[in-house]
Amino acid sequence: MSLLIATQNMGFSPFNLFMDADLVVKSVIVGLALSSIWVWTIIISFMVKMSGINRKSEAFEREFWGSSDISAFSKAHAQNELPVAKVFAAGMAEWRLSTKGKNIDRAGTRERLATAMDATIAAETDRLANRLNFLATTGSVAPFIGLFGTVWGIMRSFAAIAAEQNSSLAVVAPGIAEALFATAIGLFAAIPAVIAYNRFSHRLNQYEARMGRFADGFHGTLSRELELVI
Repeated sequence: MSLLIATQNMGFSPFNLFMDADLVVKSVIVGLALSSIWVWTIIISFMVKMSGINRKSEAFEREFWGSSDISAFSKAHAQNELPVAKVFAAGMAEWRLSTKGKNIDRAGTRERLATAMDATIAAETDRLANRLNFLATTGSVAPFIGLFGTVWGIMRSFAAIAAEQNSSLAVVAPGIAEALFATAIGLFAAIPAVIAYNRFSHRLNQYEARMGRFADGFHGTLSRELELVI
């Protein structure tokens, strides 16, 4: 019973644990807390961004396949920054370059069209995935940073035991509590980062496949147009 009362009197609230920690553990906790905030910022912004991109891409594709004049459609969407619109723009740019001469290499044109659109798909996918690297890094590193705080807190506990020559709960508990708190903050940053990275990687793969399907369909349309070019 006396141990329970002593533990309650120490006031192991997160704020007290942070304020009572030494500079090293405070630095670990602050760094992990900032990382956690940035992780959630990325998660929320990416969810909003991908939701908008998917919705606008669906409308873009629906309008494209319903259009009867590719040139007019291209002019209307010349400033469109959607990834799928950039794939379309890359295909149109290559089409214009490859068909402006008198002698047209049909096989070469088809190959260059595919290369241009595939390169754009890869570039747009990399651009969308840019900030996800932080999620992967946080998910991998944060637990070890928290573990460093754990080890440091336990070292402080042993140092307190040696200095006080007393192994009672009042001497040992503060350092151990700081250690566990640092570990908890590390897990709080790492767990959502890992879950979000895996989920967003899947969504990016889906969108990359969507751009690939659009590129294949557009390539087929241009290939048919190429057969009509004299």
